[in-house]
Amino acid sequence: MEKVAIFGGTFDPIHWGHLLIAEMALDGLRLDRVIWVIDRSPPHKQPPTQLHFQHRREMVQLAIANHPAFILSPITTNSPGSSYAIDTFTNLQTIYTQTHWYWIVGQDAFTTLSRWYRRQELIPKCDWLIAPRPNSNNIELELLTQQVVEQLNSQKITIRWQILSMPSVAISSSLIRQYCQQNRSIRYLVPESVRTYIQNHQLYREHQ
Repeated sequence: MEKVAIFGGTFDPIHWGHLLIAEMALDGLRLDRVIWVIDRSPPHKQPPTQLHFQHRREMVQLAIANHPAFILSPITTNSPGSSYAIDTFTNLQTIYTQTHWYWIVGQDAFTTLSRWYRRQELIPKCDWLIAPRPNSNNIELELLTQQVVEQLNSQKITIRWQILSMPSVAISSSLIRQYCQQNRSIRYLVPESVRTYIQNHQLYREHQ
């Protein structure tokens, strides 16, 4: 049975922090692969991402191209509406059978699990790998995760989870977008192929 993790996000844009999270999960759990899923219009994002889905998808593809265990999700949708995790998971299950599933999620997103659509179906089917925020306090993180577990227990949902052990890297997509708007260098914040793509397409400028 393969051990496969789903790593979803807007990746607006993908950066070295995202890649480090995926690599630490791959190595720490001895996973066979990590499937990258680009959210088209995640319902929890307000306001929704402004960069076109295809640009974000292309940047992820460029960033993971040379990693044999990282693959871009073969599931795509033409729907302009919100994308839900349960739909992605159900579709991937039909492709990757005989699989033990993991789901990589950031600390902030983990706190919203009790509000996810059809969470009663999704949550018990995966092991949840929590990527801590940069410079997060371990004690506070443990308390936070216990609060989430208690919320889910009150909804009669059982969750298997663990916190990823990884170095702290204070890079964010919002910082990269800000630097682009200010015409500052993003070299070494993102893979060089992604930086070139952003530059060539003039992405994240104030007036696009």
